[in-house]
Amino acid sequence: MKFIEPHGHMVSRTTDDYTKLALSGCMAVCEPAFWAGFDRATAAGFYDYFRQLTYVEPARALKFGLRHYCWLCINPKEADDPVFAREVMSLIPEFLKANNVLGIGEIGLNKNTRNELLIFEEHVQLALLHDLPILIHTPHLEDKRKGTRLMLDALANFPKLAREKVIIDHVEEHTIASVLDQGYWAGMTLYPDSKCSPNRAIDMVELYGKERIWMNSACDWGHSDPLAVPKCALEMRKREHSDEEIEKIIYHNPIHFLNQSPNFARDFPTLNPST
Repeated sequence: MKFIEPHGHMVSRTTDDYTKLALSGCMAVCEPAFWAGFDRATAAGFYDYFRQLTYVEPARALKFGLRHYCWLCINPKEADDPVFAREVMSLIPEFLKANNVLGIGEIGLNKNTRNELLIFEEHVQLALLHDLPILIHTPHLEDKRKGTRLMLDALANFPKLAREKVIIDHVEEHTIASVLDQGYWAGMTLYPDSKCSPNRAIDMVELYGKERIWMNSACDWGHSDPLAVPKCALEMRKREHSDEEIEKIIYHNPIHFLNQSPNFARDFPTLNPST
């Protein structure tokens, strides 16, 4: 079955992972900018990282027949120093010219600090300036509800923001309703130890429906599985969801959202929103 991996940190994965994704029916991988497992010391480190996302990784993916797209930002874990964050953000417009950039992300909050929220809002302004979609990271564990509420309140202060162009990722049972109710997209991350198990994600699909959601692996350097999405599709089949319903969530929905980015629309023609 065809699927899109809409959130995978492939710079941290091996070529074997690309092979497995291609064999499993993956049609494209989308890679948000993220934390490298350590705080980078200079903006020059981000400059090289953005080069990797926009030029090196797409070429590596293409060897396995996969399209590679990326999102750009300074991630929440390194955004608590506004001076440093703004220095990094000043580099982003240059890289928006690359033909695999989807938008701004994954922005958001880590420890829910005032400075993180300030840089979050400045990222939103950057996306609005360039008319690009936004991918948002929500904090982990006990801070998730508070962080989600803080960001939803902040987004409400941008009257020109098209909510259908914003996806709020890593939702769980206690945050998905508020995200969907306010008109945003919701991303469910399938992790072995945290975020969502396949069955928890399927429960949410059955409770909240199949509109404006996607599933992703968020595979990175930690304990994660790049094949989490097709494995969840198998669990959906066991729970008697039809192939059409499964394909809508793991293939058609990501395409529908990502087609709001001009670079994605080049390769994936716009689908009927009802599919």
